[in-house]
Order: sequence, then C-alpha cells, then structure tokens
Amino acid sequence: MLELIIFAGLAAIVLYQLYAVLGRRVGRQPEDAPSVPATATPLDRASETGQQAEAAEGIALSGLAAVKGIDSSFDISRFLGGAKSAYEMIVKAFAAGDRAQLRSLLAAPVMAGFDTAIAAREAESRTETVEFLHTPRADLEKAEVVGADLARVTVRFLAEFRSRTKGPEGEGVDDRRTAENWTFQRPLSSRDPNWTLVRVEAAEA
Repeated sequence: MLELIIFAGLAAIVLYQLYAVLGRRVGRQPEDAPSVPATATPLDRASETGQQAEAAEGIALSGLAAVKGIDSSFDISRFLGGAKSAYEMIVKAFAAGDRAQLRSLLAAPVMAGFDTAIAAREAESRTETVEFLHTPRADLEKAEVVGADLARVTVRFLAEFRSRTKGPEGEGVDDRRTAENWTFQRPLSSRDPNWTLVRVEAAEA
C-alpha cells in the first residue's frame, strides 16, 4: 500500500512537469511572425495603371491647347493679325461715330458703353478722326474655352495714334499712346468665323 502511494506521488510529479513544459510558449509562435506586406498582383497593378490613365484623361486642356482641341485650324498668328485689323477698325469707327459698323463687331454691353461716349460727344457738337502713327502691337494675354465650345481670347494692344477733334471752340490735335486688353469671343462650332469684342480694359503700358 505504501509503494502504491509512492508511485502515485511520483506519477503526479511527472505529469506536473510535463504540463509545465508543454503548456509554456517555447520559441517563435506562428502569431509572433512579423506581418509581411501583401505583394501587388498583376491584376492590382493593372487596376492602378487604369486609374492613373483615367485621371490623366480627366485633366482639362487649357489655354491655346483647349481652343485647338476644339478647332484644330485655329492659328494664333493669323488670329493676332485679324485682331490688329479689328482694333484699328473699331477705334476709327468709334471716332467717326459709326454705330452700324460697331454693332457688327461689339457685344451689347461694350456697344452700350461706346454708344454713351459717342452720344456725349455729339451733345457737345464735336467730331473726331483718328490716324494710326504705327501698326498696333498685339500680344496674346490669355486664351480659354468656356463651357462646351465658347472660346475667349484676350489680346494686349499697344497703339500710337493721332486724334483730330473739331468742336465749337475750334480744332485740336492730340497724339495718344494707349495700352488696353481686349477680349474677343466666338463659339468654335459656329460657321460664322467672326469674333466679337466682349470686354475692354486698361492695361499697363
């Protein structure tokens, strides 16, 4: 009986030691392994490339590129040449009080301002003629497309001209040097090739 008790005690001690060893976390466990970043698969890389391409296509063209994107025939040199002619024509028509010609070239708000000035001059019984001393200089200031196809191009003009006025007090001659920004606009889908003056602003000389 005593031997059985001794064997039972020894068995209990051995079982305890086995439990103590097997139940302890020994060495590196699976959950202890450092997380490895997932490697992008070819499908993931293709998706990312497609998103980048879509983003690039979504970038809107601006400036002259936007105008040419709709009207590939647009030529800035030819446009500036036409703008110079329009500038001289409008300035001379304003001086002469030629409302009919101005209406064909100006937007309504600009025409209203010109008409007010012409009426004031007429009320004072004054007449005016203009002679350009040199061909005006025209430089591109800004180009944009508004909405679907409305092109707006701003041109900076530098001009020297001689103004001759006649009024109740007699005649006068005035040599002027002006710097102005004129904005022209035209729907690029229109068959009408003419541009309309929609804004006139003073510019630095």
